[in-house]
Amino acid sequence: MERQSPLFTVFVYAAALLLAAIILAPILWLFVMSISSAADLSAKPLNWWPEEIDLSRYRLLLSTVENSAGAAFTASLFNSLKVAGMATLAAIAVAIPAAWAVSRTSNVSWSLYAVIATYMLPPVALAVPLYMGLAYLGLLNSVFGLALVYLTILAPFTTWLLKSGFDSIPKEIESAAMIDGARLDQILRLITLPLAAPVMATSALFAFLLAWDEFFYALLFTSDLRAKTLTVAISDLAGGRVSDYGLIATAGVLAALPPVLIGLVMQRALISGLTSGGVKG
Repeated sequence: MERQSPLFTVFVYAAALLLAAIILAPILWLFVMSISSAADLSAKPLNWWPEEIDLSRYRLLLSTVENSAGAAFTASLFNSLKVAGMATLAAIAVAIPAAWAVSRTSNVSWSLYAVIATYMLPPVALAVPLYMGLAYLGLLNSVFGLALVYLTILAPFTTWLLKSGFDSIPKEIESAAMIDGARLDQILRLITLPLAAPVMATSALFAFLLAWDEFFYALLFTSDLRAKTLTVAISDLAGGRVSDYGLIATAGVLAALPPVLIGLVMQRALISGLTSGGVKG
């Protein structure tokens, strides 16, 4: 077994700690801001930890009192969950057959790259045709309409990710199943999809994060609490003449919780999906 020098081990741990500090420091400061009073946030010199912990902003944003800031925030939170969830499920449903077809038929692989090339277009270039299409269908200011828009963004991305997962599955396994008399749907359901489950989980998580964080189209195509998403609601908190930065930080902490919880639940599948294809026998 190869032995590593103690100096190299110290270097690896130091680099890992530095990376963790760089990633976690903004999140920690966001949390500190959310529990700091207005006096602590404006104190000079700056207090790195509040003298008195203030949880009133969390109670305010999680309140369900009608016509309150909390009611608007919680409604936007549920809208984001609905839109991101529907768009992710639809994108995975579209991407599975598309990615399998492109992976198993090299002659049509150009179509995937042609669709991905549309990402080169700035979102504002597609805003007018998408707006007119949603208006024609009566889907403006609707969670279903916004999910449909997000589907056009997520489907090529998830197809590209799933294709890499299907590429790592030997075609011979599917050929052997065909020889044994298995139908195409049975091959996909019993063989291919279970083997590609980690990549599917990774694709779903990244698709959910893309939909969860999207702001531009949500701002254009929604107008009230029937469809307004969390990113737009947070921007509204900063839209007044006087901004409560502690309240904005609190909204940021609460908005980060659902993706973090989903990532923790799917951690094993996520790591397996990210490393899929890294080592081949």
